[in-house]
Amino acid sequence: MSQKYETISVVGGGAWGTALAQVAAKAGRKVVLWAREAEVVEAVNASHENRTFLPGIPLDPKIRATGNIAEAAEGDALLMVTPAQHMRRMLEELAPHVPEGKPVVLCAKGIEQSTNCLLTEVLAEAMPRATPAVLSGPSFAAEVARGLPTAVTLACEDEAVAEALSHAIGLPAFRPYYSSDLVGAEIGGAVKNVLAIACGIVEGKKFGDSARAALTTRGFAELTRLGLALGAKPETLAGLSGLGDLILTCNSPKSRNMSLGLALGEGKTLEEIMSQRNSVSEGVHSATAVVALARKYHVEMPIAEAVANIVSGRASVDETIAALLARPFRSET
Repeated sequence: MSQKYETISVVGGGAWGTALAQVAAKAGRKVVLWAREAEVVEAVNASHENRTFLPGIPLDPKIRATGNIAEAAEGDALLMVTPAQHMRRMLEELAPHVPEGKPVVLCAKGIEQSTNCLLTEVLAEAMPRATPAVLSGPSFAAEVARGLPTAVTLACEDEAVAEALSHAIGLPAFRPYYSSDLVGAEIGGAVKNVLAIACGIVEGKKFGDSARAALTTRGFAELTRLGLALGAKPETLAGLSGLGDLILTCNSPKSRNMSLGLALGEGKTLEEIMSQRNSVSEGVHSATAVVALARKYHVEMPIAEAVANIVSGRASVDETIAALLARPFRSET
């Protein structure tokens, strides 16, 4: 490998950003973690803990936190872990400080609601000189930060860069599998968040495991149809960043999106749920964008459309479920 990434900058001091900073530090890299919240910067530097977003997990003392965006751009590679709906603004802030060709790894899972753009498209517009990459897969931040075994997809069109990045942050318990399929790695993470809300609603309504399995399977069919329409490779969609992430997120209340759906299924309003959280449930924001993309490419996605109708207030949970169950019988394929 000709490329070596000794210094890693992680932009975003939430739970996932902190977990990735922990991984990179354990892999022997020098790590700078940028956070907007002054209390996060202070706690990480003073007590080696992110008490706001990842409490109770000791962090590697080699992680240095900063609130200075110029410092965050100094790493050999940047991991962008800010929420999808804020990604463009952060990339634009960083752009003047990032030289041509620097790898920028998109680690958020979502689609920009205002433009229906994939985050790789946002990166191409906001920071066109960067080398784009995507990290996605079945991963809970707290488990990763504690060093529990996890595998993810790391995609870059330049496979040499993808391989070098994988070696830079890879550990025996954090295994990046590299790929050249950016779209495939990205679309799985964005769509599975929407489908996880649907699975949470099934759980909240106490429809049973059979219903959740059916919904997950039919949801994967929707994810695959959209991914293929956008140019993704089938093997990527059936891999860690697609099917793998879907299985995890649709089967654990630890998932922010599934837990949000569960609360909706139990009768809580979206406003009630969101007011009690300090973390982002990306599926709420991506649902309408996923549906817009599906319509643009003439892809049928009834489950995603149902979730979009619920989170936008166009239909109630019960009305939406009744409409889905009343759909005509058809061939599975």
